[in-house]
Amino acid sequence: MPGSRRIHSVLEVRQLFGGWGPTTIVEDVSFALAEGEMVSIIGRNGVGKSTLLELIMGRAQRHSGAIQLAGADIASERTYRRAELGLGYVPQEREVFPSLTVRENLSIAARTGPWTEERLLSVFPALAARTRSLGWQLSGGEQQMLSIARALIGNPKVLLMDEPTEGLAPVVVEQLVAAIRSVTAGNALTVLMVEQRVDVVLELSSRCMIMDRGRIVHEATSAALRENPERLAGLIGL
Repeated sequence: MPGSRRIHSVLEVRQLFGGWGPTTIVEDVSFALAEGEMVSIIGRNGVGKSTLLELIMGRAQRHSGAIQLAGADIASERTYRRAELGLGYVPQEREVFPSLTVRENLSIAARTGPWTEERLLSVFPALAARTRSLGWQLSGGEQQMLSIARALIGNPKVLLMDEPTEGLAPVVVEQLVAAIRSVTAGNALTVLMVEQRVDVVLELSSRCMIMDRGRIVHEATSAALRENPERLAGLIGL
């Protein structure tokens, strides 16, 4: 269409197989994320959602298949190189450095770009009051905010988030959802999120992929899934 903005795939996965050691957990997964898109992966526990993110990040063992970031083949790159090339990762266990302060956790991950410490502390005001606190002194919600902020301060092309609301109180989930909405406003960041809470997924994502037994078995827009909750419940085994 004349005058329309061209949409580029910033993350592309093709026929990906892998898991932990010789065990195959993810089987024949293919998808692409457009620039500025926020996509969620949902499904029952144990179907391979977290392992898929670990494979993309290089922390699980790829058996075969392609992973491209902004057109570059990263399938054989070490984890730190994938981070340097533009993958940000918020792991399920948060993995903040317990003996470092909030400010130190951010400073060691910082790279030049629009996401600065000042900007992130405005998005996560709870952290602004705790900049001198050590990682182990933070609440679960504060640790999750720090984990997201630490990934963002690396100014990634694509942000991977694994279960960001897991184990958090409802009021903290509300704060986190508001922060994620703020971070993704304007489609300036591409996000792939694994999340168990369907309400959060449908609120934040434009599109969802449903996994079962290591494969993507269904894909739809969030709007379509909202309109057919019975179909969604059947797909994810609720």
